[in-house]
Amino acid sequence: MADITYYVAMPFLQDDTGTLIAGAAEECQSSTTALRRAETLSRMTGNIGAVAFSRSGDPMAGEFSDAKLLRKFGEVPDDLGGI
Repeated sequence: MADITYYVAMPFLQDDTGTLIAGAAEECQSSTTALRRAETLSRMTGNIGAVAFSRSGDPMAGEFSDAKLLRKFGEVPDDLGGI
């Protein structure tokens, strides 16, 4: 099967101790949609920022490349190795 690219917007929140927490990731139809959604998420009450990223791979084989950051909005960690 051919590789498929997924586009994702994901918010970041801060808990009571100040620790950054990744929110629920939302799959989007395109990179443009992911960018718009991430910007919107970054401005929502309770969120301190958001990212838009993409991942490509073969879902049948379960093999995916590392996520590619499209853009950060607001306060997000510099190290996004866990996304």
